[in-house]
Amino acid sequence: MSMRLQGRKAVVTGAASGIGAAVAARLAADGAQVFTADIQGEVDFVADLTGTDANTRLVAKANARMGGLDIVVPCAGISTFHPLEGHDDAYFQRVLDVNLIAVFRLVREAAAHLKAHGAGRIVTIGSTTSTYGDEGLCAYSASKHAVLGLTKSIAAELGPFGVTATCVQPGAIDTPMTAPAFDQMPEYRTFWEGKAPLRRLGKPEDIADVVAFLCSEDARFVSGHGLWVDGGAMVRH
Repeated sequence: MSMRLQGRKAVVTGAASGIGAAVAARLAADGAQVFTADIQGEVDFVADLTGTDANTRLVAKANARMGGLDIVVPCAGISTFHPLEGHDDAYFQRVLDVNLIAVFRLVREAAAHLKAHGAGRIVTIGSTTSTYGDEGLCAYSASKHAVLGLTKSIAAELGPFGVTATCVQPGAIDTPMTAPAFDQMPEYRTFWEGKAPLRRLGKPEDIADVVAFLCSEDARFVSGHGLWVDGGAMVRH
């Protein structure tokens, strides 16, 4: 690993497992100081980030611990299959709260710190469903479309302060969140493995490596768009 993030100070949410854990580990391996958060697990800050003041407290604690903040990677997210009929309001709202509203609140609270740094990085986690959609994923797809739009607006607003904002759009990734679906529907795993020209599901590390690049000085002129990390699956959509 390089040390291209030496001296950088990062907050990563959803960091107890899956993509978030891989991102936190990769940023740290590249030299960053990383403050982790999740609803449970071995992290620096344990909280449900959908709480109205949770992200305010998170940013304050991260800043107090590290003495600054210049990278924000909100990885916390939820998704399960729900047909449109029987898709109740409470579930839809919960997905939006976790996947979108908490991301917005974290970035809003961190913005002043990122602007002060002058070379801040925001990397959100969208999905291929940020561009397309899929059956049984109304709430998830809506939330991830919104995350991509939010990221573009953030890039426009914070760009004059030297802050970049990009959205990584994973395809089918083998994580604790997706494992139940793949286990219950082996044909779903087979479909996505076959759909990707690289002939496999993604790993959390595949996403983490791209996030680390986007957080680095190498990506200093990359901002305001989504980047598919899907093994080429969407070329066959």
